Amino acid sequence: MSTDPIWENSRDTEGPDIPLNDYIETGTANDPDVGGVDRATVTVDGESITVEEGDTLLDAVEQIDTDGYVPALCSYDEDDRIGPRSECRTCMVETEEHGIVPSCSFPAENGMVVRTDAEEAANARDVNLDLLLSNHNLRCTTCGKNGRCELQDVSIENDVVEPRYGVFDDRDEYEPIDESSPFIQIDRNKCILCNRCVEACNDVQVEGVLRMEGHGDDTRIGFQNGAETMMESTCVSCGHCATVCPTGSLVEQDMADIATIPAPGFNQHNSIGKAIGEDYEHQPRQMTPMKEERKGRKGGAQSDDD
Repeated sequence: MSTDPIWENSRDTEGPDIPLNDYIETGTANDPDVGGVDRATVTVDGESITVEEGDTLLDAVEQIDTDGYVPALCSYDEDDRIGPRSECRTCMVETEEHGIVPSCSFPAENGMVVRTDAEEAANARDVNLDLLLSNHNLRCTTCGKNGRCELQDVSIENDVVEPRYGVFDDRDEYEPIDESSPFIQIDRNKCILCNRCVEACNDVQVEGVLRMEGHGDDTRIGFQNGAETMMESTCVSCGHCATVCPTGSLVEQDMADIATIPAPGFNQHNSIGKAIGEDYEHQPRQMTPMKEERKGRKGGAQSDDD
């Protein structure tokens, strides 16, 4: 007879004397817990925190009111399949064992000591946030995510008055807004390269439309089929990329102007000065190529059956 505890406890000694698979109701929560039991205890700002196996330092940091403010713009709490990639580096903390590390991706190890208010860690977070802001269109009043933008929230919480590296305000350097899709607008001037949209597209929806392309300053959201516009890509218009975007870089077309503050002669389009794919604007019935192809396949299948 097995000495494995899970088999020893496979019957309720006080319950009815019937087979286990008849006693456990399917779809209920009384199934045995098959999760791991290993945990790690770390000390964050003097407070002892216990986290599960596989958790990161950020998971521990988020359990308490820390001494230092630790944002994590490339992290996404709603789905483990998305991020983190340690792209933004706004979540740096100091550890006694490893020095300054990105808390969003660094695994919590038993016995680690973490400080969020250490001077070097706080400076690293501030510098990296200012670097993001220096390469971002900061005309927030013309943005559809105004008031619900994670970068905006972090900047306010961090008391940013003027980014140390200036602001992205040379209109000749702006990329055109991609207005080609009737469903999703792309404004790459607001992208912080967090990679959330790429993982939502490839790992969650498994559509394989988006990618990050280019190098250095030329890194940008691109399309796996090499298209120049969203309309020419294989997009199926699910909208998940816009849902996970922390800024106004990817926005549903119906939401593109919902949070803008009206000002005479000043709106999102003339704040950038150029757009591509405007021929598709105001065509709500227009489909992206992938959507049209799928609809055609379904229609053809129905005709054959008839």
